[in-house]
Amino acid sequence: MRKVLNVGGGNKSIPLPSGYDGWEHVLLDIDPRGEPDVVCDARKLTQLPASQYEAVYCSHNLEHYYRHEVPMVLQGFRHVLKPEGFAHIRVPDLFEAMRAVVQFGVDIDDPLYQSPNGPITVRDVLYGYDAEVERSGNEFYAHKTGFTKKSLSVMLDTCGFTHVAIGTGMLEVVAFAFKQKPNDYISQLFKIPQFDH
Repeated sequence: MRKVLNVGGGNKSIPLPSGYDGWEHVLLDIDPRGEPDVVCDARKLTQLPASQYEAVYCSHNLEHYYRHEVPMVLQGFRHVLKPEGFAHIRVPDLFEAMRAVVQFGVDIDDPLYQSPNGPITVRDVLYGYDAEVERSGNEFYAHKTGFTKKSLSVMLDTCGFTHVAIGTGMLEVVAFAFKQKPNDYISQLFKIPQFDH
């Protein structure tokens, strides 16, 4: 059975994308309250056994690290991935948030869209969801690093991912980063667009 390591997913009640149906879902989180399978800071993934997972899924977690820490996290992803493995990363798209500010005259506290948690403002995309930061009392939930399609692509390349497909939409940058050229099955399963490199 294929295994996906869900990094910083909070808890298993938050569903993974449908491409992972039938995969073993292993949750890694720094906070034990969500009852993760592995309690670990993602900056320390290289301390885990190597080559265990076919995929690492990281949705809206990478931006919580300082810029100089992001390479540690990405190198940890490569470490725990099998040779044919890939990292599936979703982060807020700062370029699109700023485009909305300029194009539509949106203010930093104006809503960009409605989420299940309430309105998401420009400030939330830039700095982290205010309500979550305040409710948790945990500074970790603040955004410390911003990403654009180009900046994420450069970081993945610098960290040794050889085949990267990256796109944008819905105020997100979404990347699939492989250690080696992916097989057709995985490309079709996740509807991965053309590779940037």
